Formats: sequence, structure tokens, C-alpha cells
Amino acid sequence: MREAIQFTFIALIIVALLIGIILWPMPGFISLAIIIVLLGFYDLFQKKHTILRNFPVVGHMRYLLEMIGPELHQYFVESGTDGKPIDRNHRAYIYSRAKEQNQTHPFGTELDVHEDGYRWMQHSIYPVEKLTTPPRVSIGGPDCKQPYQASLFNISAMSFGSLSKNAIAALNVAAREGHFFHDTGEGGISPYHLRGGDLVWEIGTGYFGCRTKEGGFDEDKFAEKANWEQVKMIEIKISQGAKPGHGGVLPAAKNNREIATIRGLEPHTDVLSPPGHSTFHDAKGLLHFVKKLRDLSQGKPTGFKLAIGSKEEFSEICKQMQLTGIKPDFITVDGSEGGTGAAPIDFSNYVGMPWEDALIFVVDTLKAFDLKKDIRIITATKIFTAFDIFKALCIGADVCNSARGMMLALGCIQALKCNTNECPTGVATNDPKFVRGLVVSEKWKRVRNYHENTVDEFLELLAASGCRSPEQLNRSLIFKKRNDQWLTYQEALSSRK
Repeated sequence: MREAIQFTFIALIIVALLIGIILWPMPGFISLAIIIVLLGFYDLFQKKHTILRNFPVVGHMRYLLEMIGPELHQYFVESGTDGKPIDRNHRAYIYSRAKEQNQTHPFGTELDVHEDGYRWMQHSIYPVEKLTTPPRVSIGGPDCKQPYQASLFNISAMSFGSLSKNAIAALNVAAREGHFFHDTGEGGISPYHLRGGDLVWEIGTGYFGCRTKEGGFDEDKFAEKANWEQVKMIEIKISQGAKPGHGGVLPAAKNNREIATIRGLEPHTDVLSPPGHSTFHDAKGLLHFVKKLRDLSQGKPTGFKLAIGSKEEFSEICKQMQLTGIKPDFITVDGSEGGTGAAPIDFSNYVGMPWEDALIFVVDTLKAFDLKKDIRIITATKIFTAFDIFKALCIGADVCNSARGMMLALGCIQALKCNTNECPTGVATNDPKFVRGLVVSEKWKRVRNYHENTVDEFLELLAASGCRSPEQLNRSLIFKKRNDQWLTYQEALSSRK
């Protein structure tokens, strides 16, 4: 479809130029103006391409440059493996799966397989038959009364306010149609979350959606919403990887009256969530809060999300699990490479443990305390591809989430304007003139497609490894280059010790 639009655009320009040359000046100028106006009207009302809806006519230049200039771009601007925070190859991977375009790659790998840190998976010369149905993961420990069967790949936490109403609605419809869950983020449950998709309600330090006037936790408001049918799990947000220890930030430009009403705030003011929770101040208090939320939600799976900073603090949480007998049903592990719409650069760059190390530490610590058997591990942080899921599950995760991957599937072009309310694709903005470009009825399909195609490709990797279920994955199947040696993840960890 996009290629057809590009071809039409080029053809119209050529025709206009020919007419202009033959009939110039006045008849040619009028003909050119008519063609441009007609093209502009078509762009304005078509529904598939956000950039063209928001930037009629001129938006074609972006697609034109992509079509005729990838080689120029590669040689003079950005190679496939360049681009921060997400390189061009990964963006292309997500777009192709979302749009169900060509999902193969030409001419071999572009990665340096001899670079220190390069990773690869072990395959079997006796691959097994690929699973026809993606497996589900049961989340719910001994104290859970309403366990949830989760997809291996889901939508990570992104709040309404940080994302537009159309973006949230499209994500939720995709979750409904694709049978995976949608984490609300800490901004509360908006009407746009209630399109039928399964929700994980994230409760942050601001207690948005279950907040007293003074900013504390309101049990009655929580109990009411937590027992909605669409809410399947409860997640206490302790910290996120991109800004651990800082709290969430919603710029005043994004905090309109609707968002403020949902969150229980004053509109048009900067919203700074406190760095820490007011309902607890230590490991024992955290676990009792887990129990309280699980009880108030009639036994729905309840857990917490965190980025690892102090290993001792997490170990203390595990000790308190043993002493109190209170265990979360799941723990979501974030890494310092995690995404955010707005954060101080020092927090994004220098605070928190990197994802891989954090996941390994959490899994191994839970096993050391004999707790892992009752607790599922959800992980997020640059989970984009089927191999990313395979690697995370080999390390010890049970379920993977993605935020930026789902944003790119919606149409995000990594414009890096998330904190300005000027996102040109209508994803990370509340400005109506940009939001209109994101058509829910079209974009939810791309998110669903991205999820479905990525999970399907994971099942192919699983079969290639010789494993018949995700439970068979382990660290011996992933190799990592270190100091000119190939080590499995388990060997790499042993060498550290």
C-alpha cells in the first residue's frame, strides 16, 4: 500500500512537471496547484498513514527518501546497526512484522560476530516440530485465587497521558484481538483502556486512580476498580529502569483536563510522582502491601516491578518473604536501558543495573531462597525480537513485555519528541492536531500483527533449538563472546565468580 502511494506521488509530480513545462506559466501553475490540493485532501482523510494525515503532501517526502535513498542513508548517515536508542535494523524488524511486509533479510548478518559480547543461540541438527499453538504462562502463587494465563509477549507499562488516547485505545484493542495483556502504566485506568483487552493495573507512587486528595492510597477506590472484569493482575511499581529512584514525570503540556480528572490532579501542571511509596518504607511493608492489594482484588495475581540498584535490598525482600510467608505472584524486572517519555539524562544514563545482569541476579536470588517455584518473572527492556524473547526465557524469565516495540508497531518513528507533546505520529502526544493522525481502526491491527508474527518466530527458534516447550529453555542454549572465548551464560556466570 505504501509503495502504491509513493508511486502515485511520483507519477503525479512527473505529470505536473510535464504539464507545467508544456503549458507554463499560468495553465501549468494552475494544473500543478490542483494536483497538490487533491493530493493534500487525499492525505488528510486516508487512515493508514499517520504522517500523511498530519503532514499532507510534505509527508510524502519522508516515504520518497526511504524508497530511493536507503543506500545513500546507509553510506552517509546511518547504517543498519546505528541509531539510538533503537537502531534501524530493529525498527525495520518491527515495522515489517506490524505491516506484514517482507520479513526476510538480504545478504547475511550485519553484526560483528567476533565482537566481545556478541550472543548466539544453540540449535539442534534434530529440530523438533514447531508448536501450532503459542503456549500460555500461568501466573498466580499459592495465595492467588484468580490465576491468569498470560501470553509470552505483552504490552509493557505506558500511561494514558504519556501516550495519546488513540494510542492507548489501539493498544488495548490489539491486546483484546491478539489475546495478550496491556499494562496500564502508573497513570490509572482511562476509558481508552476499556476496549476489551486484558489489563495489568500498575499502581505507582502517585496512586493515580486510587488516590486520596492528599496523595495517599485510597483502599475503596482501589477495590472498586481492581475488581473490574478487565483487570487481570495488579502490579506495584517500585521503580522503572529509565529513572529508578526518581518517580514518574508528566509534563504540564500533556496534563490536560481529562488526564488530570482520571489521575485526581490539577490540570496543566507538571506531574511529579514521588520517588518512593508512602504506604511502605521497607521490605516487610512492601510484602504486606502486596497482600493487601491481593485481598482487596479478591485474590487476583499481585506483584511488583523494580529496577535493581542495591542487591542487599532485594535479598532483604526475599528474606522477608520467608519470614512473613507473603510472596508476590510475579516480579517484573526492568533494566537501566528501559524507555521513558521524560527523565533527567543522568538517571537514564547512569542509574540502575543493566537489564541482563538484573534479570540474572533476580532469578538466581529467588532460586537461592527457594522462592522461584512460586513466583513468575516478567521482564521488559529492549525486548523487540523473537531472539530477545528466547534469550530472556533462557536466562530465567517466564514472560516478556515490550513498550517501545509496541510504540513502533503503532507508527512511532523515533522522533524523540516524547517529552514535548509534539510527537508527529500521534503516539506520545495529547495535541489533537497530531492525535487525529493515529486511526485506531487501522493501527490496532499493526500491533496485533507485530505480536503474532514475533511470537510465531519465537516458536520457530524454539523448534530449531530442539526444545518442545519454553520450560526446557536454559542458559546452556545461549552463548556469549568474552575475551575471545565462547561461553554459555552459565559458564560466563561461573567465570565471574
